[in-house]
Amino acid sequence: MQAKEIKEKLKFLIEQASSLDPNLARRLDEINRWVKDIKVGSLTAKPFVVAFLLEVIADSTVWLVIQSLPTEEEQQAKFDQMTPTERYWYQYLFPKWLNETDPKFCIWRQKLMTGEFNRADNDIIKLIAKDIVRREGSFWQRYIADLSMATDLIISNSQQKPLCIQVTSVSEELNQHKYQYWKNTLVLWEIERGLFFSYNPAEANFINQLVNVALFNSAYLSGGKYLKYF
Repeated sequence: MQAKEIKEKLKFLIEQASSLDPNLARRLDEINRWVKDIKVGSLTAKPFVVAFLLEVIADSTVWLVIQSLPTEEEQQAKFDQMTPTERYWYQYLFPKWLNETDPKFCIWRQKLMTGEFNRADNDIIKLIAKDIVRREGSFWQRYIADLSMATDLIISNSQQKPLCIQVTSVSEELNQHKYQYWKNTLVLWEIERGLFFSYNPAEANFINQLVNVALFNSAYLSGGKYLKYF
């Protein structure tokens, strides 16, 4: 989808959402006002902004399809067709983001626009996701989850219990501060379980180790627990 089409799609979704979900319409209007005066060429030159907009369009489209279904039973049937991580996003975290104040949104939106944002651990996260799928688990990744909810990946194992995980290679001296910030963020969004994994890129087997820990805790970590693993 080109930048011009993205702008047109946002306007279309705002109109559609105005009758189905005013909170979605409000959030999309906020995003539309953020990008509407940016020239098409300039927007195209901002790949992270475009990627975020495409995710929001995709999520909003799915959400509106679900909201347009006439009964709760039909809506639930739609959720039941999803993977556990996808369902957790659309049934819980995405509507929570629509309905509640996001204190970080203005900050990271500006960083996306100015090019300050980069996904430093993205290659590592891709390897983690690939290994999780190989082991018949599922994963979900979203800019909103990453930047507002301190969640690099939502993963689940064969028991279909979603778990939010944060991956970092930050030094041990800074880990405690970052862990506390991460935990506070999850509590703010009422995310009941989380795994904070600090890895050493010099260790050859850390991807396998991380996936082992993530899948195990997806199944067995209790509610209200925010596990720190170094």
